[in-house]
Amino acid sequence: MEHVLASGFVAGYQRDEMTEAEIEYEKSVYGPLTDAVRELVDATIRTTVDDDEIKAVQVEVEGIVARLRTSQLEGAYGVRYGATGRGRPWGNPTVGLRNAIAPPLVVDRSSDGRAWCGFHLGAAYEGPPGLVHGGVSALILDQMLGEATGAGGKPGMTATLTLRYRRGTPLGDLRAEAWIERSEGIKTWARGHIADAEGVTVEAEGLFILPRWARERIAAEAATPKYFE
Repeated sequence: MEHVLASGFVAGYQRDEMTEAEIEYEKSVYGPLTDAVRELVDATIRTTVDDDEIKAVQVEVEGIVARLRTSQLEGAYGVRYGATGRGRPWGNPTVGLRNAIAPPLVVDRSSDGRAWCGFHLGAAYEGPPGLVHGGVSALILDQMLGEATGAGGKPGMTATLTLRYRRGTPLGDLRAEAWIERSEGIKTWARGHIADAEGVTVEAEGLFILPRWARERIAAEAATPKYFE
């Protein structure tokens, strides 16, 4: 987000004029496709079919990839947004609707700077046997702390993220929570954790800073004269 376009917008943020109905239609098309690919990833890890079947499936998957490659975006998906300003980070590896790497998290938020969600992590997220990879926990908590700061009107980019692994996080059904701890100017501190049915497994604290491009845009808007009839 450090690269700023001449127009004042950040590269990768793209405004479109999609209506809510059009957005919901795209969700209905791409969501099931992503779910199917996510299932393919899990099935690939856990399959025990014979070698000939593996080779046959490989040919089919390569054919599907070739079909999807016939029309592609240039580069990453970025974040799309419309007149409401609500972003669609559909390529995001934690919450992306179109990213089969994402669990994905479906996050609830409140305006007092809190965010929470329940989710399931399967074989694709394993580190130690039967446990979630520590880097996956960091990925999720980075996202959750960022969701909390944004919900509380204090959005920012991650400056520091510190995790305390209290015990192994088992694969399966989990819950994550995050909240704003305090804020000073462009800096916001947030905390959060991941828990299973027996309690907290990983804790995190982070510092989030409003990026320079956002500060410059806010300052420019504040300096623009406003005229009233």
